[in-house]
Amino acid sequence: MGEKKLRLILLTHGGVEMALERLIALDCATVSGIFIETDTVRRVGFREKVKRSIRYDGYAATAAKFARKLFDRRAEVDSRAIESSRDSLRRIAEAHRIPIHFLPNYHSEDSIALMRAADADLGVILGTNILKESVFKIPRLGSINVHQGLAPYYRGCPAVFWELFNGEREVGLTVHFVESKVDTGDIVLQQTVPLEYDYSYGTDFDSFIAKYREGLVNACARLVADAVQTLAQGTASPRTQDTSLGKRYRLPIKKEKDELKRRLRERRQVAAGRLLTERIGGR
Repeated sequence: MGEKKLRLILLTHGGVEMALERLIALDCATVSGIFIETDTVRRVGFREKVKRSIRYDGYAATAAKFARKLFDRRAEVDSRAIESSRDSLRRIAEAHRIPIHFLPNYHSEDSIALMRAADADLGVILGTNILKESVFKIPRLGSINVHQGLAPYYRGCPAVFWELFNGEREVGLTVHFVESKVDTGDIVLQQTVPLEYDYSYGTDFDSFIAKYREGLVNACARLVADAVQTLAQGTASPRTQDTSLGKRYRLPIKKEKDELKRRLRERRQVAAGRLLTERIGGR
């Protein structure tokens, strides 16, 4: 590409300040626009919400969830965290004179027109809902996405849950081109990080996963910046995924969550037994 910098647009719901800073720091690319989608929650009726909650969390958890909505301020706290992240992105954008747009829906005609006007070479997708081709194909080279999973073996979501479920000892991070089927595009860069469950969490795997994923933020930011650099410099060697090797995972239902708890208890007992044997053998 010679001296020409790769023009990027960033699509996100927020919480990607570290990745944005790394992209801005690249000498071979320039961020020509940031597009933040604000209407991110699927709107369903109360009956559907209850039905889905029972399917994924069970009756007791559903009752507790709706009781919390009446008596605590967790939703308000979450909302403030989202707004804080968006304010941070706005400040970064203003400091570097990058146009930033807050859009209700990426797929509206007005939103698509704004993204086309950015005249980007490459889209960088960091934490959005599933996008249609009318959006991710806008940039000249298409768009890349950071997926917390070792594609093609682990596609879909949620990150880390299914690796724990299957007893994996590592989690993959994958930067790939976006295609219509979830997490199936050509892989640009990939790495793995160790996964070892912390049994001090007991069977509260949700808290463990949340903490573990916090630790992936820096690695994901670094990986996407490295991927952009290889694409800008013409040194990337994207490889096609053999999707027959893996599967697309989906949100676990109540039965699968209960099974993970059972497996964690079983693994803890095995680990404790192994440690006891080692201590006895070391005497």
